Amino acid sequence: MRGFAILTLAALLVAGSSGMAAAQTPPIESELVLITPVSKFIHDAALKAFADYAKEKWNVTVKVNAIPAGTPVAYGRVVEWKGRPEVDIFWGGESALFEKLAEQKLLQKVEIGKPVWDSVPASIGKPKPIPLKDKDGYWIGTALEPYGLVYNPKRIQRLGVSEPKEWDDLLNPKLKGEVAQCAPTRSSSSNATYEVMLSLYGEEKGWEWLTRLAANTGLFTARSRDVPTVVAKGEFAAGFAVPSYMAFEEKLAGFDIRFVAPKYAFVTPEPMAVLAGARNPKAARAFIEFLLTERGQKVFMERGLFSISPRFKVQGAPGSTAELAVEFTGGVRSYFDRDVANVYDEAVAAKRSEALKTRFRSDLEAKWEELKKK
Repeated sequence: MRGFAILTLAALLVAGSSGMAAAQTPPIESELVLITPVSKFIHDAALKAFADYAKEKWNVTVKVNAIPAGTPVAYGRVVEWKGRPEVDIFWGGESALFEKLAEQKLLQKVEIGKPVWDSVPASIGKPKPIPLKDKDGYWIGTALEPYGLVYNPKRIQRLGVSEPKEWDDLLNPKLKGEVAQCAPTRSSSSNATYEVMLSLYGEEKGWEWLTRLAANTGLFTARSRDVPTVVAKGEFAAGFAVPSYMAFEEKLAGFDIRFVAPKYAFVTPEPMAVLAGARNPKAARAFIEFLLTERGQKVFMERGLFSISPRFKVQGAPGSTAELAVEFTGGVRSYFDRDVANVYDEAVAAKRSEALKTRFRSDLEAKWEELKKK
């Protein structure tokens, strides 16, 4: 009996110590690394907000880091890692690339709570619905960001033209030499907008439209993020831009610059996925869940983007960053409050990508000086 009692006590002690060890195991890892084309303005804020949240909720200090990389480069790195990635998350870019990664078994399922997953609709837009999450669960969108136009209201007024609302407004003869854009060969956002025009008008009329735009263009910038800078400073009247690539930052810096998303503007859901073989999968999933909460969505909505959930709208106290964002985007608070028209087809765009760039070089870039004189 004495021997049995000793064994029983030993077993209880072992069980107790195991229970204590389990209780002390952090619910998430203490590190999170991602690779992304999403701007530093956005990803730095999102990572900091998550680190603060993890400390509050679990008392875990999470070391966060992001590797900035253009969409093609980021995708290529994920493929090269072959399931042994140096990061945990791939964030941003075209959803078609995430589909390709899933086919190559380079993603693991997101596996976040069902209410959070269900808070994001399957798609938005007509006639070509924009998917906002993967039907098989390998990626989910995080925020809605339109690719549209920025303009300088004072310069527009001096030129005697109405504030631009639609793509065709850029073709106004009074805007000759006043348009800034980045070449589609150097910018994925410009490439997407070129694709919109080709899908909207067809190849022949689409290239005719782009040729007329080139004739009105006074500057092709080195980077897409440079377009809102030259417009904000009043050097040019208008141009292609994305809110998170310097456009809203220029507004926050005090410049009078406005953004508008014309009808048929491309809208990205900024997809996010956990990579197969990720070293910190629990932290990765917790990060995704956090971004889809109201607190996480505010990170985006206070920086000129829109919530990917119909539940949240951009709103804040008078003079707040959120209300500045509403003013910047022409009064839009949610993309679910408006009809979203979309003609962009990722499959078509992927097939046409190289041909588009080749024709741009030969028909527009090489003849730009000649076009401006017409």
